[in-house]
Amino acid sequence: PGGGASLRLCSTRVALEGINKPVIDRIIRVDHAGEYGANRIYAGQMAVLGRSSVGPVIQQMWNQEKDHLKKFSELMVAYRVRPTVLLPFWNVAGFVLGAGSALLGKKGAMACTVAVEESISEHYNNQIRTLIEEDPEKYKELLQVIKQFRDDEQEHHDIGLEHDAEATPAYSVLKTAIQLGCKAAIFLSERI
Repeated sequence: PGGGASLRLCSTRVALEGINKPVIDRIIRVDHAGEYGANRIYAGQMAVLGRSSVGPVIQQMWNQEKDHLKKFSELMVAYRVRPTVLLPFWNVAGFVLGAGSALLGKKGAMACTVAVEESISEHYNNQIRTLIEEDPEKYKELLQVIKQFRDDEQEHHDIGLEHDAEATPAYSVLKTAIQLGCKAAIFLSERI
């Protein structure tokens, strides 16, 4: 009715029999939240540096993050996973982190990228190990998605290093603080 596109949610759902639902829920919920936060970080960086020489580099990484978020949004529907209730907080915190690091200049933005992407790559590696321990064949599709996104995040990390992230004043302090925030965000988003 009305000529609009129909929603066919049932066709996008996966068979939930035999999966470890609590583990899968936690993985998909936190990865969706992480990709949402990454999108907000890059939005903040683009708001400050979008017209600078590094703008196209940030935009390219952001475009990949948009694809990641889209995929995890689809997986949330397919596996019937509720999002974290912290999304409104990650909306603001991600943008502030992105814009704040960009206000330090190109190097500051790249230092933020290195810190976040290193944390996320490590997080994805932990999830890959968990799914392989569970049943690599049963979770084959999800493993492929996470491995691809981990590789993308590692590429973003490397791009940050190539763009002088380590030359940021107080780089190690900034990196450590951001990574502690990432660990807290992961812990909370898995559970809440």
